[in-house]
Amino acid sequence: MHYDDSRLVALYDALNPFAADTAFYLALAQPARHVVDLGCGTGLFACELAKRGQSVTGIDPSATMLRVARSRPYGNEVTWIEGDASALPFVGAADLLVMTGHVAQVFIDDASLLATLTAARRALRPGGAIAFESRNPAARAWQNWTPEGSARRIEAPDGRTVEVWQELHAEPDPLATGRVAFTTHYRFMPKPGTDIAEETLSAQSELRFRAQDELTRLLTKAGFARIDWYGDWDRAPVDETSRELIAVAR
Repeated sequence: MHYDDSRLVALYDALNPFAADTAFYLALAQPARHVVDLGCGTGLFACELAKRGQSVTGIDPSATMLRVARSRPYGNEVTWIEGDASALPFVGAADLLVMTGHVAQVFIDDASLLATLTAARRALRPGGAIAFESRNPAARAWQNWTPEGSARRIEAPDGRTVEVWQELHAEPDPLATGRVAFTTHYRFMPKPGTDIAEETLSAQSELRFRAQDELTRLLTKAGFARIDWYGDWDRAPVDETSRELIAVAR
């Protein structure tokens, strides 16, 4: 999904609040002098690092997302770049590069993810690390991406209630293809006391689910020599019940 619609960008923080994943990456970044947040979105993580006095570069292809990021407290302390991994040669040597929010899954073909991982390795100083997470295909998270299983309500910044749900597209078994396509619907409810009517927006997405061995192969090919794997944000090891595949590679 490309977050270019300002109405959807305004919902991003409510849908993706500070949680266990944010805490994991903040702890990981504690000793880093320079952190690159690739796919930084609205800048929640990057601005938390800037608040701690760390040097941070946030990169995202969405100008609309970056407008929100710049307006955050400490947003003026972050170097923001509108772009993708092709911008990495210009950011200087980093101690840590992160791709949060399952950004790694938006790279549908292996060539594009490999190119990003290779660019990340070149942007890191010797001994630096990349960290990211990808949903474990064995957990079949997409089975809950149905109107019944995914329905939730959030509040928009203007006070309107927004109903959000997902709807899978008909396709072959994702365990066979590694790909999941779906549509996310956002129903903005009428606002009492105003003439604002109900409105529904929809956004299509496609994600790639890779197994641990596939991610290991790509990281190794990109030049990373040591990979630590976690199956949850408490640093539990990966097992057959893990919902996440969290990689920290050096």
